[in-house]
Amino acid sequence: MGWNAAIGIPLAIAGAIVLALIYFFGRPRRPEQGRRTPRETRDDRLEVERRDGDRIEPTFGDVPDQAELAISDGTMPEVDAPPPRSAEPSRPAPGARAPQPIERIVTLFVQARGGAVFSGSDLIVAAEKAGLAFGDMGIFHRLMPGKPQSAPVFSMANMIKPGNFDMRQVETLQTPGVSFFMTLPGPLPALDAWDAMLPTAQRLAELLDGVVLDEERNALGRQGVAHIRDELRAFDRKQERGQIRLR
Repeated sequence: MGWNAAIGIPLAIAGAIVLALIYFFGRPRRPEQGRRTPRETRDDRLEVERRDGDRIEPTFGDVPDQAELAISDGTMPEVDAPPPRSAEPSRPAPGARAPQPIERIVTLFVQARGGAVFSGSDLIVAAEKAGLAFGDMGIFHRLMPGKPQSAPVFSMANMIKPGNFDMRQVETLQTPGVSFFMTLPGPLPALDAWDAMLPTAQRLAELLDGVVLDEERNALGRQGVAHIRDELRAFDRKQERGQIRLR
């Protein structure tokens, strides 16, 4: 059969076109061509970093979110539950003082007689009988009636440093005395607070067979009491004048 140019030439051209199309679309694409999947993008980047010898640091985008993992494998993600909220807000310990400026501190001491000491158990019983409550800072307080979370009218501390009472060792506790103190201004007028603190100190001294001393640790007599009352009365008048000016 002889060569037929009318048929052979078109067939040759068509075959060349088919081979060109197969070569163009059949070869693998370079990384920069076409759209890459996230996995291909990350693997290519890691491969480049390994060749460059740089340290590979994970980023947030490299690690799938727990929710994404749950969706992919059909399980629910395990997340840390938030801490349970308390039923009611925490309250300060009885006798806690609000942060405010202190203008004056009035102090009394109740000391054992003749160099003796008070035992812890006797002291705790006497404090409760005198109307004191254990609370903030590990000391005793006289609280406002019906307001246990308010600032104390006055407080009672151990005469031995650091001044607190360790209730875990109350059976072995011994101290030469205690100190009563009130900070001014307080929840009551200064003179009213003094008229509550002095009888309490005298009652404690009676229960423990002690003696009441002033802030100089001298025996507290009538003249000393009168002097303190005059000073506190003047303090109250000053406070009243200041409140009037503020209004």
